[in-house]
Formats: sequence, structure tokens, C-alpha cells
Amino acid sequence: MPVPHYYFDVRDGNALSVDEEGLTLANQRAAEIEAALSLADTAKDLPPSATGCGLAIEVRDADGPIFRAAFSSPKPR
Repeated sequence: MPVPHYYFDVRDGNALSVDEEGLTLANQRAAEIEAALSLADTAKDLPPSATGCGLAIEVRDADGPIFRAAFSSPKPR
């Protein structure tokens, strides 16, 4: 059975940074963990004024989109 290859495209608002290389991972659960870690790492570098800016990791394989992990923050009170 072939090992899946996943691509992690980064969406920041309307801008999309396409992952040309991707990663070979054991399964979708491993891709979900990778996306969450990547999203957290990217989000920690955001300036405080950028909350709710539409940051997301869009994960796909050779067949197309699989899932999307998005950063969201509570709206200021």
C-alpha cells in the first residue's frame, strides 16, 4: 500500500502560498497533526493586530483538497 503524500498550502486572507513539495506521512491523522503544528507556528509570529486575518492551512493530496485547518481568535470585547 503506498504511503500518502500531502501538500500544505498556506492561506493568509486572500493570498495563497502553494506547497510544491509536500510531505509523505503515514495517514490523514498525521497530516492533521502536521497542519495544526504548522498553523500554530505561523500564528505565533502574527502581530497582535492581525487576529482574525483568515490564516489557514489547506491540505490536499494528489486527488485534491482533504481538509482545512484555520486559525481563529475571539472577537475583541
